[in-house]
Amino acid sequence: MSFSTILFKKSDRIAYITLNRPEALNGLTFEMMDEMNQALADIRNDHGIKALVITGSGRAFSVGADINLLTGAFDNPGKMRHFLETINQLFFNIEALPVPVIAVVNGLARAGGFELVLSCDLAIAADDAKIGDNHTNFGVMPGGGGTQRAPRKIGSQRALELIYTARWLTGKEAADYGIVLRSAPADTLDESLEELLADLREKSRDCLGFVKRAVVQGEHLSLSDAIDLEIEYFLEYLTTSPDMKEGFMAYKEKRKPVFAGG
Repeated sequence: MSFSTILFKKSDRIAYITLNRPEALNGLTFEMMDEMNQALADIRNDHGIKALVITGSGRAFSVGADINLLTGAFDNPGKMRHFLETINQLFFNIEALPVPVIAVVNGLARAGGFELVLSCDLAIAADDAKIGDNHTNFGVMPGGGGTQRAPRKIGSQRALELIYTARWLTGKEAADYGIVLRSAPADTLDESLEELLADLREKSRDCLGFVKRAVVQGEHLSLSDAIDLEIEYFLEYLTTSPDMKEGFMAYKEKRKPVFAGG
């Protein structure tokens, strides 16, 4: 697939989306969001893919909405609603993708770029990356889910501090906060990513997908309802995929499992 605003490739059971507007610090446009959605649809249908990596080209991950995209939107609630619904649907699509999604924050991630990181399952960052919400510096409130995903990920007190103050976090600080899984020196970021991917390539895609669905949907339920959800997904996985039985038989027979999709 060929795109204008992103780079998309697949290699060794991993898909990669690179936001590719470095001259605009990978600001999100309608075209970029549409191309990302097309790539997500491709991954959803390719059962050989075990994970997706999202990163940015140049010195930024993403600074959020492209400034030109929002020109006139603050005087046009209908135009603003269309943008907010579009960006939030993209983030919902990332959360619904049936494989782990890993953000690799190589530089600047602010506003909608920060919200994009929050929508990913896992994230790693360069030690010197700059990560923050930043909306309130300009009298704007988050609209891409920041007020909702950040508290769910790091607790309301830390989330409110970051949104209220709009302060920057380094990659190291973001790891301490729990916004990213871990940070690494910029020149070893690829190696840190590979350590993570190495543990995913041999897994059952169906298993990973059901685990993700249970976690994403269950965290908003009571514990009792979430356990019921887990049981239902366990049984759905058991009855719709050969992988659970294959894994059990492989363990019993002391061999390496061979999962559907490779």
